[in-house]
Amino acid sequence: MTNPPHGIHTIDTGFLRPQFDAAYLIVEKGRAAFVDSGLNSSVERLLGALADAGCTPEQVDWLILTHVHLDHAGGAGLLLTKLPNAKLVIHPRGARHMIDPTALIAGATAVYGALEVQRTYGELVPVASERVLMAEDGYEVDLAGRPLLCLDSPGHARHHIVIYDKRSRSFFTGDTFGLSYRELDGPNGPVILPTTTPVQFEPEPLKDSIRRMLGFQPEAMYLTHFGRMHDPAKLAEDLFVQIDAMAAIALELADADKRHPQLCLALRQLYQQRARALDCPCSDEQVAEVLAMDIELNAQGLGVWVDRQRA
Repeated sequence: MTNPPHGIHTIDTGFLRPQFDAAYLIVEKGRAAFVDSGLNSSVERLLGALADAGCTPEQVDWLILTHVHLDHAGGAGLLLTKLPNAKLVIHPRGARHMIDPTALIAGATAVYGALEVQRTYGELVPVASERVLMAEDGYEVDLAGRPLLCLDSPGHARHHIVIYDKRSRSFFTGDTFGLSYRELDGPNGPVILPTTTPVQFEPEPLKDSIRRMLGFQPEAMYLTHFGRMHDPAKLAEDLFVQIDAMAAIALELADADKRHPQLCLALRQLYQQRARALDCPCSDEQVAEVLAMDIELNAQGLGVWVDRQRA
């Protein structure tokens, strides 16, 4: 493996398709930290990336989770069984779900169904409480003298943190800074969109979290879905426009018959329009195919949000 900038290695977790879901490995002075874990099935890939970087499992000090959604944290417990010296760092609201994953599994089952959860995520391994550190807003992880600053970042989920790496002037954003897939990249830039996965989407807190990150004047954002992104200020403008557009769609369709399929259709049209504006090389049908899972989950999340607004 070549030496990446600032010792930050992007690891494809293998979830769903290539370049869909990433975890990150940060190496500093012979010590290492993972950011997010992917699934149980991702663990061997993470350990392989660690070996490729010239490190052993004993050299890993930290596993930092942006939040507990299973594509980010499903493999955390299993991974930690392979990392004898590592501590788990997580938002205080997410800690209990890593110690006892029962509610986490129930929540995922409500979204995906029991068969899909078992098939995709398998049995979640609990994390011993003494290995869990709760990252209050402003908590700083010390990786061999390299500070990794954890910031509370609600909007996608209330148990979400983003991690600022001063060395690289970049953020590990989880889902707070949206998602962007490389197969949609065109000559006028990447297609980026918010992720409103159920059940805690909140548009104004999400915009506030993005603005807070921009206040650090970052040079890059490391997205879980997928990879390193440049020009954060321009990408944030795109996200703000779409957050507002998606919230407006949800409010307009709040009382519609067969609301969910109408939400899916409206979101698909919104994303296709954005892709065309950026000269995305994919057809409308290809854009819809790439974003099919995200359209479904975003529509579910918007439905939960708009019902909460009315209540």
